[in-house]
Amino acid sequence: MRRLRLIRTDAKETVDAQQRRRGMKVAFATQDLTRVDAHFGWARNLAIYEVTAEDHRFVEAVQFAEEKEDGNEDKLAAKIDAIRDCAIVYCAAIGGSGAARVVAAQVHPLKLAQPELITDLITKLQGVLRGVPPPWLRKALLKGEERKLDFADEV
Repeated sequence: MRRLRLIRTDAKETVDAQQRRRGMKVAFATQDLTRVDAHFGWARNLAIYEVTAEDHRFVEAVQFAEEKEDGNEDKLAAKIDAIRDCAIVYCAAIGGSGAARVVAAQVHPLKLAQPELITDLITKLQGVLRGVPPPWLRKALLKGEERKLDFADEV
C-alpha cells in the first residue's frame, strides 16, 4: 500500500478556519483516479476527498498492489483501514462480506450502477448536502464528532 497525500503549506490558516472548512471524508474506489469504476475489493486506488456543501478538496490517494487471487478476505483489511475515517465509500461493486466489514467500520458504502466521474459524484453529493440530507447521511456527517445529548432541548 502506498499513500499519496496533499500537504497544505499555507501556514496562515488558523485552526478555527480549518475546523469551519472541515467536511466529511469521502472515498472513491477507482482504477484511474478520475472515475468510480472499481469493485471495492479489487480497486487499485482509493481517492479520498473532504467534501462540504460548498467546497471539496483532494486529501489523498491510497494505492494498492494488484491482487492475484479471488476470495482473499485479507485484502480488504488494508482498504478498510484506509477509509476508516471516511463517512462514505463509492464503488462500482462490493461483496456481501466486504459491505458488512465496511459498515462495521462505520463507513456507508454506495454502489453505482455504472462508472461515473468523481467530480460529478461530488457535485451531486454537495447538492444533497445543501438540501435536507436523508437520515443516514446526517448520521454520516457526524462521524468522528462526540455525540451530544441535551434533553432540555427536547422540551
